[in-house]
Amino acid sequence: MMMCDISQSGLLSGVPHGFLGRNGGVSNGIVSGLNVGLGSQDDPLAVAENRRRAVAAVAPGAQLVTVYQTHSADAVTVEAPFPDDARPHADALVTDRPGLVLGIVTADCAPVLLADVEAGVVGAAHAGWKGALGGITDATVAAMERLGARRDRITAAIGPCIARASYEVDDAFRMRFAAHDPATERFFADGRRAGHFQFDLEAYVAHRLAAAGVTRVAALGLDTYALPTRFFSFRRATHGGEPDYGRQISLIAVGSTVTPA
Repeated sequence: MMMCDISQSGLLSGVPHGFLGRNGGVSNGIVSGLNVGLGSQDDPLAVAENRRRAVAAVAPGAQLVTVYQTHSADAVTVEAPFPDDARPHADALVTDRPGLVLGIVTADCAPVLLADVEAGVVGAAHAGWKGALGGITDATVAAMERLGARRDRITAAIGPCIARASYEVDDAFRMRFAAHDPATERFFADGRRAGHFQFDLEAYVAHRLAAAGVTRVAALGLDTYALPTRFFSFRRATHGGEPDYGRQISLIAVGSTVTPA
């Protein structure tokens, strides 16, 4: 059996966490590997087994909690697990409860894992361009503070996401960011086609975290689009004309270090 591909950040050392890739799962076909997407066309039993393997690799014995992601700026506080068919509509979760592992599902968007070790509070956010612009990381930090975290103690890691070299956008997209803050111009480089630009989602998310007072932020620099053997990518699947795409999961839990399987 292939082992799960787990990326971790030294900034979250001592906190059970991991950004999982597509290797180590049981799914087949165009979503082969560790596809955890409940919204995919994959066999639900395969998705359930992949989710079980992911949790076992990062936080054995913990109960997985995820949300129904909608590219919003909404963060929820988790006190107890809820079933998959009753997931709240949100794009971030926070908790201070041991025994729970928070999961965010992505396929080009930026997964962000956060922790205040001293307070025993963790968070996980799904930051696509829309959620990032709308303030999903700000909402996550605020929700962690309500549980006793302090933003000057929070550390954050940004996991595998689409990189600037792979993320071409049009001028209307760029102007949405400029309208919010003209200083965001630095996250756009000239594109390969006239009137198009290359957007640095990872750097923008790091900027929003820093602006919110999170001073210790790590970016893994892994491009989901450019690494097809390691990661699922919605944009790559779309460009390839594929009818479905897989999703990878990023996990974090309250507790002491757990060595990945």
